Amino acid sequence: MSQFPSSAIFTVSRLNQTVRQLLEMEMGQIWLSGEISNLSQPSSGHWYFTLKDERAQVRCAMFRTSNRKVTFRPQNGQQVLIRASITLYEPRGDYQLLAESMQPAGDGLLQQQFEQLKQRLAAEGLFDQQFKQVLPSPAKQVGVITSASGAALHDILQVLQRRDPSLPVIVYPTSVQGAEAPLQIVRAIELANQRDECDVLIVGRGGGSLEDLWSFNDERVAHAIFASRIPIVSAVGHETDVTIADFVGDLRAPTPSAAAELVSRNQLELLRQIQSQHQRLEMAMDYYLAQRNRDFTRLHHRLQQQHPQLRLARQQAQVVKLRQRLDDAMQQQLRQTSRRSERLQQRLMQQQPQTRIHRAQQRLQQLSYQMQSVVERQLNQNKQKLGIACSRLEGVSPLATLARGYNVTTAPDGKVLKNVAQISPGETLKTRLQDGWVESQVTTLAPNQNAVKKRRKPSSPTPK
Repeated sequence: MSQFPSSAIFTVSRLNQTVRQLLEMEMGQIWLSGEISNLSQPSSGHWYFTLKDERAQVRCAMFRTSNRKVTFRPQNGQQVLIRASITLYEPRGDYQLLAESMQPAGDGLLQQQFEQLKQRLAAEGLFDQQFKQVLPSPAKQVGVITSASGAALHDILQVLQRRDPSLPVIVYPTSVQGAEAPLQIVRAIELANQRDECDVLIVGRGGGSLEDLWSFNDERVAHAIFASRIPIVSAVGHETDVTIADFVGDLRAPTPSAAAELVSRNQLELLRQIQSQHQRLEMAMDYYLAQRNRDFTRLHHRLQQQHPQLRLARQQAQVVKLRQRLDDAMQQQLRQTSRRSERLQQRLMQQQPQTRIHRAQQRLQQLSYQMQSVVERQLNQNKQKLGIACSRLEGVSPLATLARGYNVTTAPDGKVLKNVAQISPGETLKTRLQDGWVESQVTTLAPNQNAVKKRRKPSSPTPK
């Protein structure tokens, strides 16, 4: 048995370590595109997933420090482009990629931009239901904003011709794909609003990839649809295709053909409805006429039973009967009144008032004489009392005192002058005499000393 040199024999650990070093030194960092599958996001914050294509797959890991920089949330089935370094996980001998950056690839990038724009426009309120306009019913003239050579226009015109041939259609041709398409769509919407010749607009195109439909995910188109005074039906792609225009539009149609059906009336259906209403009207009219005929027959029968001549004859007989009852009642009332008048006259004759009147007149004369005597006596007594009172009043009247030579002098303040302390030299006094007034001016005051002393002497206390 041949012997191998010890340096040529590898352990498993050494082999995996050597391979890892070779991979890391030789390959370095690479860019890799593929589809995400088996995505795992444990609580540690690291991401573990498999990147695959049609024929192969490779394990990948993206640590928390790196995946924090990712601007989107990866999903299984999403195509991505990653920058990673190749390494080998020594415990299991599996080689894997350590991703350092990640971004959507192809449609994935467009889908990310779509979601970001959708969130921003939703926050601005462009999708709010309160701003949605009601479609006219029925539409008088329809405007179509789409490619003049596309299949969508052909489908729309064909449906309108089949359903409502009399409905006028105005086409605003525009590009629906390419860099210039969004601006042309915006100009077409603005032109339709300026001309104001349609009461509803269909904006759309046929189906295609996300990139083909991208013109209808443009923010300028969204604002133009939102600002339109004319209601807009969004009809972009197929039923599975969703664009920003579908959210902003007043109504979303799954296809351009469906949009044409939404804004038009079905002529055949209208004819069927008219025929149905006509039949219902005929049935209702027949029922109404039959009901009126039955009413007429019933009323005619009642009229025959209650003919006006018969009613008049019965009423005349009733009048005669009532007149007879009235005459009888009047005669009875007159007889009762006559008997009552006779009884009252007899009572009046039995109670003649002349005697009572004579007695009352005599009584009245007596009372009049007595009242006159009492009044005269009372007047004499009051006259005597008045004379006595006048004599007494004359005795205490100040005028009588003035007639005897006395007078009353008042100070300037109007008070009666009783002592010299009330006035001062130079003041004017007013004196009342019997026959008039005298005004005088004070020149000198000469008070009585005894009187002054008496006033200054304190009064003795009053015994209790």
